[in-house]
Amino acid sequence: MGLLIIIILLAIVFDVINGFHDAANSITNIVSTKVLTPFQAVLWAAFFNIIAFWIFDLNVANTIAKIVNSDAINFTVIAAGLISAIIWNLLTWWFGIPSSSSHTLIGGLSGAAIAYAGFGVVNQEKIIKTFAFIFLAPVIGLLIGATINIIIVNICRKANPSKAEKWFKRTQLLASGLFSIGHGGNDAQKVMGIISAALLVFMAQMKAKGLPVPDWANIVQVADGSGNMKIDHIPNWIPIACYTAIGCGTMMGGWKIVKTMGTKITKITPLEGVSADTAGALTLFMTEKMGIPVSTTHTITGSIIGVGVAKRVSAVKWGVTINLLWAWILTIPISGLLGAALFWILHACGVS
Repeated sequence: MGLLIIIILLAIVFDVINGFHDAANSITNIVSTKVLTPFQAVLWAAFFNIIAFWIFDLNVANTIAKIVNSDAINFTVIAAGLISAIIWNLLTWWFGIPSSSSHTLIGGLSGAAIAYAGFGVVNQEKIIKTFAFIFLAPVIGLLIGATINIIIVNICRKANPSKAEKWFKRTQLLASGLFSIGHGGNDAQKVMGIISAALLVFMAQMKAKGLPVPDWANIVQVADGSGNMKIDHIPNWIPIACYTAIGCGTMMGGWKIVKTMGTKITKITPLEGVSADTAGALTLFMTEKMGIPVSTTHTITGSIIGVGVAKRVSAVKWGVTINLLWAWILTIPISGLLGAALFWILHACGVS
């Protein structure tokens, strides 16, 4: 029980870190276009992060909980995965690298699970799909962002520039809010999935001892169309804690990454901010429906690149984007190795 409580606390800490690490995703465009001040933008994003609680199902949470076989792991595996994700997130935040909190969580958990029970414990289908969207999410965001930008430019070609900019600034508030809802629904659910995985281990332990599972820990699973079990219901305290934590984390900001996203990729105008945020929101809503835990970082970066390309290819600082791409590719394997190392350390210290 003690280790379960520690895992839940670690998960909440990770969610707060995720909030300020990925705050840049929600507020970069609206800050760089001066539609809102940084403090106003953080409050705006935090509010919509929490609104996501009433909008999304548990598709992403189910995917994260099923990344590894909960019947073949223990609390030490989950703790090692979470600590790995926290370390990598803090390191990349410190250096201003907009890496994926989602992928570091998946990498850390998978690495620790493999160290414990071998490669067979990992759900390869879900890992492959998640890894594929390291590349697909930014490409989808790029294409949608560029398309929306081109359409808006052509529709508003004869508009009064001053009036058009005022209209785009108002519209960007809506687009940013939609993206923040997608951010909250996608990223908070990943922590819900981790807590659910820990509770599934706890439930298995209780049942093995012939003891009843308390209501606060009861995860309800049902069979999906293919006969696999999926999470149908979780205790209310889990989403409340997770959405609140990511909202609080977002309010803490993340200014180093905001600087990278808002100034080092391409210059953003209010029109382009509308295009990028709308493209990012559409991508997140679509992938959440599919249950794919994509990176909000990758998504909005691709959308920003898309609006830059819509102007001209040279408007994008490709040297910066190539460095970001390397960070994205390396996140899962490095987090995996770190998760495995932490599992061995915890195991050697008798943590179980």
